[in-house]
Amino acid sequence: MNGMSMAWMRMPGQTWPEAAAMFVGMWDAMMVAMMLPSLVPMLSRYRKAAGGGPGLTALAAAGYFFVWTLVGMAAFPPGAALAALEMQEPRLARAVPFAAAAVVVLAGVLQLTAWKARQLDCCRETPGPLPANARTAWRHGVRLGLACIRCCAGPTAVLLAIGVMDLRAMAVVTAAITAERLTPAGARVAQMSGVAAVGAGLFMMAHTSPLIDLIGRFR
Repeated sequence: MNGMSMAWMRMPGQTWPEAAAMFVGMWDAMMVAMMLPSLVPMLSRYRKAAGGGPGLTALAAAGYFFVWTLVGMAAFPPGAALAALEMQEPRLARAVPFAAAAVVVLAGVLQLTAWKARQLDCCRETPGPLPANARTAWRHGVRLGLACIRCCAGPTAVLLAIGVMDLRAMAVVTAAITAERLTPAGARVAQMSGVAAVGAGLFMMAHTSPLIDLIGRFR
């Protein structure tokens, strides 16, 4: 079983609810580390727009990460099911790396689209005047989270495909997200990361067992 599968499996003696809770906790910690650098400017813009104090800003951040928590909760069941099937079906286990490589390629292509550029623009928008109350802070944080999920769909797919426990993948994805959000040429950075992802995905695809076996049949 590879590192990608390990993230979804139960530890000895664990129940599935306990495994899910552990995964979501790990997911939340990872999302805080990955998204905080690009979230801080958005929270700063919110604070200026609302004129609220640190408490409301923290509540907006909580709404933001609440949305990412829901993503982790939604990702666990299919990930755990696929990992269990890998253990039972050797042919599926051989095909999963090829499928993961294909996901990386598609995620890279998504980074090159005009849709991605529009999502980046949405993340950079400065909100208009906002009421300084808890309800507005929470709802604004949730809106930021939803916008961020759309904007980060490609990098998040790469992370899920390569393995959420892979620290190298996490570092690369964090750097890509931060650079495309914070640098003036964010759209260009997104395109560059997309080209890199497509290249990496094709390289991974060429070195997976299904493609090697297919090439061998024609020799």
